[in-house]
Amino acid sequence: MRKIVVVSAGLSDPSSTSLLATRLGDATVAALGEEAEVTHVELRPLAHALTDHLLTGFASTELARAQEAVAQADAVIAVTPVFSASYSGLFKTFFDVLETGSLDGTTVLVGATAGTARHSLVLEHALRPLFSYLHAVVVPTGVFAASEDFGGTDLERRIERAAGELATLVAARPETARLDQFDRDLAAMGDFEDLLRG
Repeated sequence: MRKIVVVSAGLSDPSSTSLLATRLGDATVAALGEEAEVTHVELRPLAHALTDHLLTGFASTELARAQEAVAQADAVIAVTPVFSASYSGLFKTFFDVLETGSLDGTTVLVGATAGTARHSLVLEHALRPLFSYLHAVVVPTGVFAASEDFGGTDLERRIERAAGELATLVAARPETARLDQFDRDLAAMGDFEDLLRG
C-alpha cells in the first residue's frame, strides 16, 4: 500500500492552505486508482514542538511521529501559505528538523496559497529549490491558489493535473524503493562479520 503524507502549514482554522492540501491528497488517491494510506500533518499544532526541537535538538512524541511519517512516505504533498513572498517560517522549520536524507528520492508535490495571484511564482523561486536541495523528486506541476481561485473550475483542473503527475511518478516506482534511515545506515556499514575482522 502506498503511503502519502500531506503536510499543511496553514495558520488559521479553517485554513485555505489546509483545504488545498486536502483536495490535492484526495485527487492523488483518486488518480492512483489503488488503495493508499494518507497521513495528514498539520503544522499549526506542532509550532511549539518545532521551536523546542530547534532549541533542544529533541522532538516531542507528536513531532517525531510526523517526521517518521514523512521519512516513510512514498509521496509528500507540501502546502504553505505565502509570507513575505516565500514559504512560511513554520513550513520551513518543519523541513529543517527532518533527519538528513528523509526526503532522498521521495516524490513531492508542492502547493501554496495567498490572497493574490501576484505570489504565484513562489512555487518556482522558493518551494522547488527547497525540495531539490533536500534531494526530493519534485512533480513538474505545482498548484498555487489565490483566494479567488477557490470559487472557480480552473483550480480543480490544476489540482487534477498535478495529482495525476504525482500518481504517475509514484506508480512507476517499486514500493520497496524507500528505505528508512536505519536501513540505509546499516547497508552503508557493510557486512558485520567483515567489520569485526577489520
